[in-house]
Amino acid sequence: MIVNGSTRAMSREPASLPHLTAQIGTIRVSDRAKSPRPDTVPHSAPSVFPFSAIVGQDEMRQALLIAAVDPSVGGVLVFGDRGTGKSTAIRGLAALLPPMRAVVGCPYACDPARPGDLCPRCRDHAGALETHAVPVPVVDLPLGATEDRVVGALDLERALAHGQKAFEPGLLARANRGFLYIDEVNLLDDHLVDLLLDVAASGVNTVEREGLSLRHPARFVLVGSGNPEEGELRPQLLDRFGLAVEVTTPTDLPTRIDVVRRRDAYEHDSTAFRAAYAAADEAIRENLTRARAHLPSLTVPDATLEAAARLCLALGTDGLRGELTLMRTARALAALEGAETVGRDHLARIAPAALRHRLRRNPLDESGSTARVARAVAEVLAP
Repeated sequence: MIVNGSTRAMSREPASLPHLTAQIGTIRVSDRAKSPRPDTVPHSAPSVFPFSAIVGQDEMRQALLIAAVDPSVGGVLVFGDRGTGKSTAIRGLAALLPPMRAVVGCPYACDPARPGDLCPRCRDHAGALETHAVPVPVVDLPLGATEDRVVGALDLERALAHGQKAFEPGLLARANRGFLYIDEVNLLDDHLVDLLLDVAASGVNTVEREGLSLRHPARFVLVGSGNPEEGELRPQLLDRFGLAVEVTTPTDLPTRIDVVRRRDAYEHDSTAFRAAYAAADEAIRENLTRARAHLPSLTVPDATLEAAARLCLALGTDGLRGELTLMRTARALAALEGAETVGRDHLARIAPAALRHRLRRNPLDESGSTARVARAVAEVLAP
């Protein structure tokens, strides 16, 4: 059985197979796991619609950029009508992310600048790690994925054929330090939801089965999209998303025409279309790099923290996750804009996305959660 993303063993250990119980550092990683997989979106995938070419949906684009600046925000949930660019925006984000430094040959793309987060293999060779620049992973989690596919499993073929202890990393390993994207997240099986809750809370995936015992880092930004008409999201998973964004079908004629024109031009000649927006995408990428560098130096005044707490009290949110998300999100927004401090205006602009999914249902209030947040912002954060 697996802890933090676990599954029950489907078969017993063959009598002829050597005992596989081993220390973490002695378990090998399957060579097959190092080969490219279609789950990972390439950094310069030619089939991705440019992020800068997306028309409208400003709140969704802003939320995705904030999560890229500060992963501790906790992920982004994008809910709304079909055909409103949810998947397009999320996949377009992959091409914008600046490359990251990672240990050569590490299946978890360990960060050499953070020794405490190294996997056992990299920790054993911490004094002589070779690094290189790699794209930030953006990994798709299919709805029909098995638990072994998600958390990784013993490479039985290699174990039976060669008698070697080999671990084949799963999607959580590939998503480490990157983004894990789930389309139609509200339709995800309950057992996978429980798995993701455990790993997202700890940042570590622990696999224990058939004598195999291994822990590896699994810190990722969870991004989900879906249509609320097809089912609601479990409250436990909903609360794990830092930001929740609502997208709707454009109602003004010029915007609808612009969307259709751009999509048609992209499908007619994607190379030329991407070239036309290459400069705009590069400008966003450079701004992301500057914002990440600027983020540690930003200060959050006590007055801003007090305003965030008052807003959450007025809305009756459970726990303190609302205040934490508000603070981190407002700070990331200020970093994107190059501000020197985090102000009440940053809180006001990000409050709907940070709090609308944390409100208790009030049967006496017929207004939606977004309207309730807007009303509280006007009352609490008014000048």
